Amino acid sequence: MNEDELLPTVHGLVWPDTGKLECRAAGHAPGHLCLTIGGEAALDTLVEQLGDGYGEPRTLVSEGRADSSVSERTGLPLLTPFGEGERVLEMRAWAFGGRWIGCGAVRVGGEARLVVVVAPRTTPAPEELPADASWLDRLVAVTGWDAEQVRADPIRLERMHSGRIRPVDCAAAEARLGTALPGDYKRLVDTFGHGAFDGFLAIRLPADIVKSAEFAAGWAKTHGLRSWEPRPPFPEPGGLLTWAGTEHETGFHWITEGPDPDAWPVYVTEVGPEAGDRFDMTATEFVFRMLTDPDHPYSIPADFAAHWFMNYNPPR
Repeated sequence: MNEDELLPTVHGLVWPDTGKLECRAAGHAPGHLCLTIGGEAALDTLVEQLGDGYGEPRTLVSEGRADSSVSERTGLPLLTPFGEGERVLEMRAWAFGGRWIGCGAVRVGGEARLVVVVAPRTTPAPEELPADASWLDRLVAVTGWDAEQVRADPIRLERMHSGRIRPVDCAAAEARLGTALPGDYKRLVDTFGHGAFDGFLAIRLPADIVKSAEFAAGWAKTHGLRSWEPRPPFPEPGGLLTWAGTEHETGFHWITEGPDPDAWPVYVTEVGPEAGDRFDMTATEFVFRMLTDPDHPYSIPADFAAHWFMNYNPPR
């Protein structure tokens, strides 16, 4: 397979994510599929191509050294299929629904080969979680997220220090807005960073919340509040402050009523700031219910076998 065929082939294997994976490579364990990449392709090029579709990868193996913390829930199925005489030299990983996608290099004898691996991925069902778990812990569990693994990723750290990964700076945003942000939101973005749940619900970083609020306030000042009825934009009393959105232009806001940001309810609008639906819960509880409750009024379509968080900032 050449690199031009890579993305369409991988996409067909992970969407939908219920098809059977059968690898015919000699000595490989069952339950996965290996794609050998030929031609003059370079690993960095392949990782960048996959990153355009699936976000920032995790590093499972770098320069022949495997991350000792890798587990079944954080990418181990991408490392176990290889047979005797094969050594994984590099492996980057993406979660997508009920599939792991891996891209790396494997040494076979004296030759290093580029390979893409697709393997099954499972996460716990909501009913399997402890009843006393916090909403954030539940969200972490059903998406299989491991914040510590991501923070310690050597390649990600290098990209972060080079300025290629956007930081989460709640304090600067709060100073600019003149108000604290809800504590659960701050813990949410500190844990997950910049990205989208199920590749659909995009959580705004604090700096983006500020930009959106300033734009909305400027628009309202110029054009009046009529187009915002029945809810004005922040910083009007009880105004809307947007913290997430989707590609379908659904907006997720807080109603900034009262002095306690932790008590701000969630407010959801379709296209534009017209009348929406109020939910008396935190943003984190709302996201969890949106992902896991098929009867939720804004439920994400259950097209996949598992939930995931697509980390933005693809490799460049």
